Amino acid sequence: MTVSRSSSDPDKVRAFAVEAARTLADRKLEDVLVLDVRELSDVTEYVVLGSGNSGRQMKSVATEVEKLGKETGFPPYRESRDPSITWVVADFVDVVVHLFEPQQRAYYDIEELWTGAPRVEWRREGGS
Repeated sequence: MTVSRSSSDPDKVRAFAVEAARTLADRKLEDVLVLDVRELSDVTEYVVLGSGNSGRQMKSVATEVEKLGKETGFPPYRESRDPSITWVVADFVDVVVHLFEPQQRAYYDIEELWTGAPRVEWRREGGS
């Protein structure tokens, strides 16, 4: 059984990660993925990944996810982006959201870093 290190409600943390993924997909990011890293990480519970087509798109989506976090009790701890905005990371402590342009995602290969992490189903019933 996986034990949460967070003081947050585990069901609410998972729900936020899922809703963050849905937000990415709703805003046309591709290859959206949620990884449950509780067994592998000492610092976060879930990692959410998505690929965007432009820095502008990723910046806008990161802002929307940060708003969602504030509204649901997961205010952003910090956000970082590379100077050319090919990678944006929004850290909510329990959930970390990475937005990449496809070439940067392939280069950093975060999925490989978390090879043993179970994937979390985030799609809504009957669609995206």
